[in-house]
Order: sequence, then structure tokens, then C-alpha cells
Amino acid sequence: MKLSKFHIVIIALSFSILAGFIITDLLKFRKITKSIINNQEVINTDRPVPPEYQIPPAPEFDPNKPEIVCRYLPVVEEEIQESNDSSKIQKNIGYENNKVGIYIYAEVEDFADLANELVNSNGGDWGYVLVPYNVKDYDDGKWNTLFENLSKNHLIPIIQLWDLDLDEDKRDKEIISSAKFLNTLEWPIKNRYISAYNEVNYKRFWKGNINPKEYAEVLDKTISTFKDLNENFFIMNGAFNASARTGPGYLDEETFLIRMNDAVPGIFKRLDGWASHHYPQPNFSASPNGYGRDSIRAYEWELDILRRRFNVTNLPVFITETGWAHKETDGNDSSSQYKLDKYKVADNIKYAFEKVWLPDDRIVAITPFTIKYDPPYDHFSWVTANNNPYPQFEAVKSIEKIKGKPQIVKYYKSKEVVCE
Repeated sequence: MKLSKFHIVIIALSFSILAGFIITDLLKFRKITKSIINNQEVINTDRPVPPEYQIPPAPEFDPNKPEIVCRYLPVVEEEIQESNDSSKIQKNIGYENNKVGIYIYAEVEDFADLANELVNSNGGDWGYVLVPYNVKDYDDGKWNTLFENLSKNHLIPIIQLWDLDLDEDKRDKEIISSAKFLNTLEWPIKNRYISAYNEVNYKRFWKGNINPKEYAEVLDKTISTFKDLNENFFIMNGAFNASARTGPGYLDEETFLIRMNDAVPGIFKRLDGWASHHYPQPNFSASPNGYGRDSIRAYEWELDILRRRFNVTNLPVFITETGWAHKETDGNDSSSQYKLDKYKVADNIKYAFEKVWLPDDRIVAITPFTIKYDPPYDHFSWVTANNNPYPQFEAVKSIEKIKGKPQIVKYYKSKEVVCE
């Protein structure tokens, strides 16, 4: 059947009306759906935080609890410069060594300059100074100044401890405190030489007592305390009065050593070196050619005792006191008990250095007593009250010396944060 144009128009119009109704219904359905969604209850999909990750509540403020304070503290770092390999290295100490030294005091700054003039002259470098140290002295300014001067002047310190309190509690505290204090100083070289007290077989230097057992215990404690703080501490005995025989105020050195070892077996095996005092007796006036315990070779007598009695060998020797007394004085005593004039003393001391001590490879340092002392002990002085040198000063100054090359320590300052 063939549709007329009229019928085609009617059909098209009908489809258009139907499509309009469908579109209208779809729009109404979308609006209804959106309304339903918007009015729907919101579901929380967040997972609970595990207990270990929950933020704890702020602690209650306690006004009595100390506040943690952080601050920068200076730190000193050390760099040890090893000496070069050389055939000139002294085997028992490990570096090229200028043995020449002198006894000085921390209280007078000029003494370091005088010592430098004496011991580092005529080719020498890095000679030695013996410096007594009171174990109750913690004066930062004085000792830091001294050690700065020693580094500047290329002088190696040997620190001789003294004035220890013998009450047991105070004694141990002073050993610990002095070790801690000395460990804070900027030592010029790696080895930190310590001589533990002085002539303890003479009661004058041990609080009026002679007590080998007590001294052995003190020496043992001193070695352990210093070494625990710094392995570079090099501990020696306190040098003994070698020439003294047993009598009022004295105990024979060999007897003293035996009793020490009985009290603390093996005490001498703990030493790094041997400190020795030997004067030309009698009357600090004998010939430099003498031998034995009353001579300037008394260290040989002591080393023989250590070998025979205690099987201790090869300890490096440090002569921390020696010398002749000259009759000249800055005091008013014109009738001196000493008969050698300053020129003879100069001849003797020069001979001792050149013919006895310097050629002996067992000896590391020689520090004669003393750069300067007030009357009545100025018979041992190497300079006058006005710091003018005695002939013995000039005699040793003229001796040809070795350019010492110890392991020098350089210090670098930095900072670190410390909270407490």
C-alpha cells in the first residue's frame, strides 16, 4: 500500500511527540536520582590508626623537672705527626732525640725562653724541661700558658708530681683529679712524660714518712689512672736518692725497691721509663769520672738492681736531676760549704754531657737541677738573680746537639652540640 504524503506527515509527527515524552521522563528520573543520592547517609571509610602510631597526649608541665639545655662545647682534636724513618732514631724512644734539658718552673714564663736558648742551641731542637707539678694545682691559665710556651719553643715537658696528700680518700681523689687536669693540657708531643713524685726514700719528700708499701700502691694507682685516661701518658717512677744509706730520715734505695715489689709484685714491670737522680758525692763536688751509686753514673747501679732483683731490663733512663754546686751565690753567704768555682763546675758538666750521658743510648733526657733558685740553694742555679748565665750555661749551650724529631701533636678546635 502506498502511503500518501498526508499519512507520512502524521507518522513523523507522532514519533516526534513520543520522543519528547521519553526525553522529559529521562530528565525527571535523573533529577529524582540525584536527589536520592544527595540525601543518602555518608559512610566513613577511614581506617582506625594503629595504637603505636597515635599521637600521644602532651605531657603535663612539671615546674620542678630540670629543663634540657643544649649548647655548643669546644672540642680539641689531635693530629700526631710521626717522625720520618731514619738511622738517627733513638731506638728506646722511637724518634730522633735531643737529650739536652734543664729543670724549670711553671710560675716564671721567662724560664721557657731561657731553656730554649740553652737546650735548642747549636743545631739542637726539641730538647727537654723538667717541671714540678703540685697535684692540687688546677690553674688553667698558668698551665695552658706554660704549655703554649713549650710548644712555641720546641720544648718537651717531663712533669714531676709532688705534694700528694697521704690520707687515703684525699690521696685517691688527688691522683684522679691531677690526671684529669693534666690530660686537658695540649701536650707538644705524643709522649706525655710523668715522673711520679720525688726521692720518696727520704722522709722529707713523703710527708715525714718512709713507706715503700704505700708508695708502691700510689705508683700502681697512678699508672692505672693516667693510662686509663690516655694511653700516651708515659709513666716513670719518682727518682730516688741513690747515694743515701739507711739512717735517720733515709732508707737505702735497694731495700726500698725490694719492699715496694713485695707490696705490689711486678710494679717495676709496669713502668715505661726509669727516672734517676745522681749527684757527684760527696758534697755535690766529686769528679765526673766516678762510678757507682755516689756518682753521675748512679743510673747504671740502679739498672743493675732492676735486672738482678726484678728481671726488669731495657727501661729508657731519664736523668731528672743532676749537677754540681758552685760556690758563687747571690746571697750573703760568703763562707760557702761548696768549694768548686763556677768555671770548674762548667768544665765538669760539659765533660759529663759529652763523655758520659750523650753517648749512652740508654739515656733519653738529662735535666740538671736547676735553671734558677733563691738562696741558699742558688749554688745549683744556671743563671744569676738577674738571669745572667753562669759559665755552665754557656758550656752546655756550646755543645753540638741533635735536631730532635719527636711525634709532634697538632690541635684543631671545633664544636659539638651537647644536651643535658
